[in-house]
Amino acid sequence: MTQHSRDLSRRRLLFGGAAVGAGVLLAGCTSNETEPTAAQTKAAATGGNAEPGKKVIIGFSAPAADHGWIAAITNNAKAQAQAYSDVEFKSVEAGADAAAQRAALSTLISQKPDVIVLLPHDGKELNAFGLEAMKSGIPVVNLDRAFPDARAYRLQIKGDNYGMGVAAATYIVEQLKAKGVSNPVIGEIPGIDSLELTQERSKGFADTLAANGLKVANRRPAEFTADSGQQAATGLFQALPKMDALWNHDDDQGIGVLAAVNQANRKEFFMVGGAGSKKAMEDIQSDNTVLKATVTYSPSMASSAISLARLIGQGKGMSDLVELQVPKEIVLASETITKENAGNYLKLGF
Repeated sequence: MTQHSRDLSRRRLLFGGAAVGAGVLLAGCTSNETEPTAAQTKAAATGGNAEPGKKVIIGFSAPAADHGWIAAITNNAKAQAQAYSDVEFKSVEAGADAAAQRAALSTLISQKPDVIVLLPHDGKELNAFGLEAMKSGIPVVNLDRAFPDARAYRLQIKGDNYGMGVAAATYIVEQLKAKGVSNPVIGEIPGIDSLELTQERSKGFADTLAANGLKVANRRPAEFTADSGQQAATGLFQALPKMDALWNHDDDQGIGVLAAVNQANRKEFFMVGGAGSKKAMEDIQSDNTVLKATVTYSPSMASSAISLARLIGQGKGMSDLVELQVPKEIVLASETITKENAGNYLKLGF
């Protein structure tokens, strides 16, 4: 998730205390206090890399946990660290923006942790910190929002934003074909439109639709919050009196989208969500809303980042790989969750 500094004030809506909205929206919001499940923070029970080894001090920083997905990132990282007796977890506050996070991270460097796991406010603006830490001999695990310079990280682990769009469009195309719908009207509610991640998701969606002779009829950006999702959906419904399919990029803002669906009594279409919240999976299982699928962008990547940081700190590789070191980059595939497989994924929901 990289973007120029002019976007930081808008991103505080996502990471710095945005209101969820009153009434029906608040009642449905995903909880920021939910403890990670055992599956989200699992370590192999015995043998191999799971056996206690050299003590590793892992420094950690991520934006304030005011959004369900970001809250899960921090919760998962803490819980995963606690799963290892040989890991000491040191977290520093990220502050309100990239500059504040940079200052906090400078303090962390002076404490000389063995590895730093960092989800930056802004990958471009924090790239210099990654370079500094790496130059000082502290490996950096860059989580989610990419540093543009490969020298700024030892490992980069993130979700596949373009792949989310591909997965959402693929599901929609398959369903429309199965229903025999010709010339479908397809809507889209992305997150913050200026963010690179949103642009990548929309491109994957548009490219896949175009490959099947389809296109988006109307799109209304939201801001990853329930109230903004409700507002965007209301505008979209006014622009499209009839719709066959809708992709909403984010399950947290999807709570507001579903509220707008109920208020407008618009049930003629089906919807695909994004990220994989527990609430969305439960709605998909219940099969009593327009939400029929969601495509994953799982915060369990933070748990994996801690496990891999531990291996890096101990000079180990991944036990299932022949190579002696942890890979340089890992991109997690976006998977499609439907009523048929939601039970398998609930344990990973946030």
